Amino acid sequence: MTRPENPSRTRRPRTRPLLTSAVCVLAASLALTWSAPAGAGPSDSGLKGAVDTILADARLTGGAAGVVIADAETGERLYQRAGTDRLMPASNTKLLTSAAAMALLGPDHRYTTEVLSSGDHEGSTLDGDLHLRGDGDPTTLAEDYDALAADVAASGIRRVSGRILADDTHFDAQRLGRGWAGDDESSYYSAQISALTVAPDTDYDAGTVIVEVRPGAKPGDRPKVTVTPDTDYVRVDQKGSATVAAGQPDTLAVERRHGTNTIAVDGNIPVGASATKEWVTVWEPTGYAAAVFADALDRHGVRVAKSPRLGRATPADARPVAVHRSMPLRELLVPFMKLSNNMHAEALTKTIGHRATGRGAWGAGLAAIGGYLRQEGIATDTLRQADGSGLSRFNIVPAEQLVRLLLAVRAAPWYADWHAALPVACAPDRAVGGTLRTRMCGTPAALNTRAKTGSLTGASALSGYVKDAGGRELVYAIVLNNYLASSVKSVEDAIVVTLARSDTAAETIATVVPRQSRADRAPAADQGECAWRKPQFC
Repeated sequence: MTRPENPSRTRRPRTRPLLTSAVCVLAASLALTWSAPAGAGPSDSGLKGAVDTILADARLTGGAAGVVIADAETGERLYQRAGTDRLMPASNTKLLTSAAAMALLGPDHRYTTEVLSSGDHEGSTLDGDLHLRGDGDPTTLAEDYDALAADVAASGIRRVSGRILADDTHFDAQRLGRGWAGDDESSYYSAQISALTVAPDTDYDAGTVIVEVRPGAKPGDRPKVTVTPDTDYVRVDQKGSATVAAGQPDTLAVERRHGTNTIAVDGNIPVGASATKEWVTVWEPTGYAAAVFADALDRHGVRVAKSPRLGRATPADARPVAVHRSMPLRELLVPFMKLSNNMHAEALTKTIGHRATGRGAWGAGLAAIGGYLRQEGIATDTLRQADGSGLSRFNIVPAEQLVRLLLAVRAAPWYADWHAALPVACAPDRAVGGTLRTRMCGTPAALNTRAKTGSLTGASALSGYVKDAGGRELVYAIVLNNYLASSVKSVEDAIVVTLARSDTAAETIATVVPRQSRADRAPAADQGECAWRKPQFC
């Protein structure tokens, strides 16, 4: 996932809880009808003619398209169009980051969040401080901090004369990536990056809280607001909200105010309306983690005399009290890649930097990723990687380099785990289909292609693997930029479905093209970016 244009003006649809909702039901703008192109037979001009026909779609007029298709075994390029052009890859950037993470950190890498003590421990009193130290885990839940607190209590500590000192020094203090948009500050896909953070759900949307708003019982009542996890670190201001009569317009909006942890709930919600849920970023996730941990200690009967302090390095002689270890990287890849989680990508980038240089900084991480890519034969002098996720519009990557990477990683010892983490077309389970779970259904590409999606306003990408009708495995990269339509996903899908329907070795090509809907032709600014309407992932 990457940034939509003016997301504050685009309402996310009301949803049921993430783990039970029917996710990724595509809007009408992405509905596809597969058909042969007018006046063309299935073998006209071979693969080149087929893909050229698809790319002649009117939605791409005036835009840019980089497409490369190759034989997975031999590397032979079967189709190339503007493959060396430098285009915004959106979340296809995560292909670079995830492969480098597996190579440089290893599939067994785990993050660690620790509690240590300094000072004298006499009886049930610690005459000193507790140190909460993290090394970047983007998957730490409130329940994990609760388990740490339970272990502190089990160690015999019941009173701390000092305070919680939150040690986030494994990463630098730069919280937002280069080129990230200021108007995304409140949006869950643009959370601040810290070595200590909290995820409110098992999508592991680190650095956010979930705000749910339900209407009151009758017009004039104040809407009912809940925050997950339940924390006083954020404050809800709902003075500008009200319950209105059934049938009245729903104008409710939820957004964190700039530079604060005040979440404003404004507008009207009708009686009987379903809940509005928003995933909202916090300001300063280190403080968020410290607050959640402090609350957990209190619940377990551990009294801390003073307020937490942030950004304090743990002394070398501090004594371990409790530890939480994350899932291994091979498992973390699943929510990261299936759901295109930006914050996972950025945490991994800084982690790579710390492993390579001792500095948990974007610059160090990106340099190490570049070094790995060069070892794999990627021409890094033809691309620019500005962050780990693709959220930045400064990222530019040619389709040819994406194909080179997809070919190179097939020989890696960790390839099976990495390949399994890619979204699968039309696989209904979010943990399998991910961002492709509603795409290419009813076609030979369904349950066949595995690929990474990418979405920015005016930029879309799809790169991965598919088997053609003859059983030949193909690698493809499709990067589309500078279009004005709300979506060109159906163009990408038409190329992949054409590959899946064709026997490319026998040069029996079965071309399909998407039929545009009116919504497909509407300007993107009018339609918004459905990939960002949590919990939809398109």
